[in-house]
Amino acid sequence: MAPMPSHSENAPTPPLTVGFDLDMTLIDSRPGIKAAYEALSAETGAYIDADLAVTRLGPPLERELAFWFPEDRVEEMGDRYRAIYPTYAITPTPAMPGAREAVAAVRAAGGRAIVVTAKHEPNAKLHLAHLGIEPDAVIGWLWAEAKAEALREYGASVYVGDHLGDVRGARAASALSVAVPTGPCDAAELREAGADVVLDDLTAFPAWLASYREGAAPRA
Repeated sequence: MAPMPSHSENAPTPPLTVGFDLDMTLIDSRPGIKAAYEALSAETGAYIDADLAVTRLGPPLERELAFWFPEDRVEEMGDRYRAIYPTYAITPTPAMPGAREAVAAVRAAGGRAIVVTAKHEPNAKLHLAHLGIEPDAVIGWLWAEAKAEALREYGASVYVGDHLGDVRGARAASALSVAVPTGPCDAAELREAGADVVLDDLTAFPAWLASYREGAAPRA
């Protein structure tokens, strides 16, 4: 008589779900964000160094606005920035190299691609629609460890991002942290923060994903 299969042999393999950050991971949001900050500065008369602001993208908007507005105006200015954002920021913003191919690679592997971002969710969706990038879900308003909420909810086993906060979010969700030094954090910083894999950019992601699915992905 043939041996009965073990419980683990019978257990279904969970579907592949890969999470992606948005700003400086899937999109180069610097030109659009700079334009939005310049518009907000012109409208309010407040000085904003937009060139400086776009070098430290990742954390929630209010953290940046706190450098340029009194504390009691930050919330108001955040609301105003988000309102004018579609007018100024969507059209100038390109996809990062390899972004479309990275999402397509997840789909080709039979998986789901989700976007988990600190950005205002409606504006995140506008960016993706404008660029023709179609993830299975977009979840906004989550930063750093809070990203783990969505990653766990959707069963993501991999999270791809460019910031130390993305590494922390992946680790909080017990997901593999794949990092790309295409934003404000360099490769050494990402590795030191605990990234499991550091790729040069998303153009390397499809080949890495294929190796990961074969159980032989290098920890670069």
